[in-house]
Amino acid sequence: MTRTQGDAVPPETSFSLDHFIGLYEAKDDPWDNVTKWSDQRKYAVAMASLPRERYRRCYEPGCAVGVLSVMLAARCDEVLAVDCVDEAVVQARAATAGLPHVRVERALLPADLPDGTFDLVVVGDLLYYLSAGDLALMLDGTIARLETGGDLVSAHFRDRENPGGYDGFNVHAAMAARPDLERVIHHEDEWFVLDVFRKTA
Repeated sequence: MTRTQGDAVPPETSFSLDHFIGLYEAKDDPWDNVTKWSDQRKYAVAMASLPRERYRRCYEPGCAVGVLSVMLAARCDEVLAVDCVDEAVVQARAATAGLPHVRVERALLPADLPDGTFDLVVVGDLLYYLSAGDLALMLDGTIARLETGGDLVSAHFRDRENPGGYDGFNVHAAMAARPDLERVIHHEDEWFVLDVFRKTA
């Protein structure tokens, strides 16, 4: 399908914390991350796309129930995974309980960006919930914490049923427009778009 960068706009305000809490109140795993094949495949593509065999310190915002966090732990010396919903944090901590180098914390983004720097950031199905202002803050803050030469892996859903909607196409276009990021890997199919960006300066 043909898309242009300006064919959709971000939400006027970022999705509320209550919205996400409600999803977890209705269902333990709101997006079926544990069982859905499309997510299992997306995680496999994300892991296969990591350019380095090993990373020192990984940041995973929007970790949900921690499925990808467990996979990242096998490739990273340290993982900081965060989510804004208490129930998600509880489940992600349970999933990573046997992995002492994984820390799961509650954080509302972009307000609660972490301290320190990272050589890997992995963000999935999160950025299109943010308003334009919060998306800019999130990208600014994330890139500031990404070490020069570090990798930013982003994977987001493509809304094939509503092709004019604000989705992975649009947030990835915003990332690709950043002068301090160089795209080194690109994957796109009918379900999701995945990019690996490297911080150049």
